[in-house]
Amino acid sequence: MSQTYNVAIYKFIIFLLETNFLAQINLIFALMRIVIFCIFFALNCFGNKILIPMDASQANHLKAYGVAFWLLQNNREVDWMLNFKGGAFASDFDIATTNELTIRGVSYTVFSDADYANIVSQISSPDINMEIMKLEKTPKIAVYSPKNKLPWDDAVTLVLTYAEIPYTVVYDDELLANELPKYDWLHLHHEDFTGQYGKFYRSYSYAQWYRDQQSAYEESAKKHGFSKVSELKLATVKKIREFCLGGGFLFAMCSATDTYDIALSAEDTDICWDMYDGDPADPNFQKKLNFNNTFAFRDFRILNDPLEYEYSDIDSRPNNKPKIMEEKNDYFSLFEFSAKWDPLPTMLTQCHETTIKGFMGQTTAFKKTLIKPEVLIMGENKSIGEARYIHGTIGKGTWTFYGGHDPEDYEHFVGEEPTDMNLHPNSAGYRLILNNVLFPAAKKKKQKT
Repeated sequence: MSQTYNVAIYKFIIFLLETNFLAQINLIFALMRIVIFCIFFALNCFGNKILIPMDASQANHLKAYGVAFWLLQNNREVDWMLNFKGGAFASDFDIATTNELTIRGVSYTVFSDADYANIVSQISSPDINMEIMKLEKTPKIAVYSPKNKLPWDDAVTLVLTYAEIPYTVVYDDELLANELPKYDWLHLHHEDFTGQYGKFYRSYSYAQWYRDQQSAYEESAKKHGFSKVSELKLATVKKIREFCLGGGFLFAMCSATDTYDIALSAEDTDICWDMYDGDPADPNFQKKLNFNNTFAFRDFRILNDPLEYEYSDIDSRPNNKPKIMEEKNDYFSLFEFSAKWDPLPTMLTQCHETTIKGFMGQTTAFKKTLIKPEVLIMGENKSIGEARYIHGTIGKGTWTFYGGHDPEDYEHFVGEEPTDMNLHPNSAGYRLILNNVLFPAAKKKKQKT
C-alpha cells in the first residue's frame, strides 16, 4: 500500500512539473500584484488634478486647446488658469484624459489635491496678477465660408482641424435662414462683405475661380431676392450684427474685418463700380457713410479706385505700396491686462510669448487713428501706430478682429499651398485664434467696479 501511495505521489509531482504548475502559480501572484497596484494607484489618484502647462515647457500648445475642448465635450469642467504657466488648463484626473493627452502629444503633470489647493491659493492672492476662469460649456463653432473652393486657405479652419476642434461651415443661405442662433461662436476670414469680389478684378478677372465665384454670388443674390451681391452681403452682415447683439461671439481676420464695417457704414449708398454690380458707384458715397453703424472703425475713407487691391484707408499696410518693414523686423506686442479686474481680454491674450511675429494679409493691420475710442486694443506695433488685435462689445455679445491672413506664412499669395500645421505646434500667433474659440466656454464673472 505504501508503495502504491509513493507511486501516486511521484506521478502527481511529475504531472505538476509537466503542466508547469509553478509557472502558473507565479503568473497568478504576478496578476494579483498588478491588481493590487492598480487599486492602490486609483485610490491614491482620487481627487488629483491634471495640469496642462501652456508656457515654454508645453510640447504642443495648439493641441492642448483641443484637449481642453475634448474635456468639455465629455462633460468635465476645465480651469483656465490665467497668467499661470502661460495660461495653463487643469481638470480632474482620470486615465482616459491621460491617454488622450499622450495620444495627442500634449505635455501634462499630475498634482495631488493638496498641491493643487496651494496653487489655487497662490492665484487667489490679490497681489498676484492671475485668475481662474471656469470653462463649463462646449462652444458650438460656426465658420462662415463659401461652399465653392477658392485658391486660398483659412488660418482658423487649419488650426481648428489640427487641434481636433469640431466646427460647422455656414454661409449666406444659413445666415439668411436664421440659423446663427444655434451657434455660440462665428468666424469670418478672407471675405469681402462690400460685394466687390475681393477687389481681384485687375489681377484675376479672367481666372476661372474668379468667374465661378462671381457667378455663385450673383445666383445666391437672385435666389434671396436681391438685385446685387452688395445687397446680399449687407443682409448677411446685419444677421451677424443681430447674432452679436443677442450674445454671440464674433471673430474675424484679414479682409473680413474692415469690409464688415465698410458694408455696415455704406448701408444707404452704393460704393461698387460697374464691373462689380453693373452700375456706377454713388459719386457722393463718402459723405453718406454712417459710422454709427460700425463695430470698430470711424472716419475712414473708401478708396475710390475700383481696380486697387485695397478697400479703404483702415489698413495701415496698403498692398500696392512699398513694404513698411522687412519680415524679420515685423512684430507686434500684446498688452498685459489685470486677470482679476479684466478677465475677458486676459483670456484673449494668453500666450507663452508677449511679442508676436507679424504677418501680412489683404488687411494686415488697423490705423489706430481710425479705431473708435471705446474699442480695446490688445496687440499693437506702437512704433508705426497700428493695431493688430482689437476687441469690443455690442449688446450682449462681443467681437474680436485680428489683422493678417496666416500667422505662420508672412505673405500668403493666392494659389499657395496651405500651411502645414505639424510644423508649428507652438505657434504664438495661432494661439490667439484658439483663445477666442474657448472664450465662449467661460463662466463669465460680473465686471468689478
